[in-house]
Amino acid sequence: MDEKTLAALVGRIRSLPAMPATAARLLPLLSDPAADTRRIEEVLRYDPGLTADLLKLTNSAYFGLPARVGSVRQAVLLLGWKRLLRLVMTLSVSGLMREPLAGYDLPRGGLWRHSVAVSVAADRLIAHLDIPGGDAVFTAALLHDVGKLVLGRFVREELGRIEALVAKGLSFDVAETVVLGVNHAAVGGKVLEAWSLPPELVRAVRLHHEPESCEGSCLVSDIVHVANAVGGRLEAEARGAAPPEASAEALERLGLDPAGLEEVARQTRGELERFAEAI
Repeated sequence: MDEKTLAALVGRIRSLPAMPATAARLLPLLSDPAADTRRIEEVLRYDPGLTADLLKLTNSAYFGLPARVGSVRQAVLLLGWKRLLRLVMTLSVSGLMREPLAGYDLPRGGLWRHSVAVSVAADRLIAHLDIPGGDAVFTAALLHDVGKLVLGRFVREELGRIEALVAKGLSFDVAETVVLGVNHAAVGGKVLEAWSLPPELVRAVRLHHEPESCEGSCLVSDIVHVANAVGGRLEAEARGAAPPEASAEALERLGLDPAGLEEVARQTRGELERFAEAI
């Protein structure tokens, strides 16, 4: 990727999107073993709207809890603080990702729904592969397409040229690179850098369409790539379109066979259906 082109593009943009304030405060807690209920409550105290959404979702049939939840403290006790934090992160970035993106043919809420699907698929992959400590993977999966928020208007301006290349057999992200000199994955990596997120998350977002370019530790990158393929597959099924394929190299590094991939897709589909009903 041409860093000069990327820098020039980012320079043309007035400002990179800011991480939602609540998400920014909660993100460090995901990797802090000393985090407790009190610290989560302190963050949510300043966001009553998010707290209300959280309690509404917690009391939905999605969780099927035995008692009605009336406080964040009670929700933590019933769900566990890590699970609750992931849920809060998902809800808190929804405002950032709900706007329509014409360049990507995404209606209002489309980007957020896809991001949730990929984060759910990443969770199912972590469980299927029995990988401990999947919080970094969850965050990278949830934010993997944030670059589309930045690149959307540039894609819209050049959509005819991009679609002409796609019609010739190029993938959309490769066509982006040919026409714009950069794609949404690379721009997303720059956004995460601006948010001061860890390098492995930046790398996973930057490489989620090209895992074969990964060097060194590729676990997070590979899971986000495969989870994105699973999310894309479920969306393609709903449209009756051809599903995207996950990289054979990434699947081999993860030790994931076709049967395992099918099981992850099945579990992801079921969880997304329940989550959609809840929200």
